[in-house]
Amino acid sequence: MGMSKERDMLSYDDYHIPKVCTNCGGVMIFKGVGEYQCEDCKAVDYDDYGKARLYIESHRGATASEIEEATGVKQRTIRHMLKEGRLEVTQDSKMFLRCEVCGKSIRFGRFCPECEINYHRHLEEKQRQKNIKMQGFGLGMEESSGEKRFKRDR
Repeated sequence: MGMSKERDMLSYDDYHIPKVCTNCGGVMIFKGVGEYQCEDCKAVDYDDYGKARLYIESHRGATASEIEEATGVKQRTIRHMLKEGRLEVTQDSKMFLRCEVCGKSIRFGRFCPECEINYHRHLEEKQRQKNIKMQGFGLGMEESSGEKRFKRDR
């Protein structure tokens, strides 16, 4: 992965996960789908994914700029969640994503189904080639009939 790709990727901490309760200072426990609850006062808070998801559920077809304006979640984070497959563009939306290989319109992820299959086939083939190169290091040895490979001279 190139340096520019690494710079563009978000780390898990960039989703602004609440760790400390803003009400009482207690520890926030993950409850699922971006929701966190304080173990002491039971206050509920959301990470960026939870905020975006809640807004999208009540405002179907919202654009990334509308989501950013209403929730404070950056458009870059929203695009990253779409590419991860955590969010999905609705069928009636004006917004769309493009396959990184062929440019076809997609609703989530990085690739269309056809390019996804080809991408994984390519990775599998690379792994097969790597395994062939590694055969001399104990992988794929045919003479494993249970005999010792080295015998002592007596």
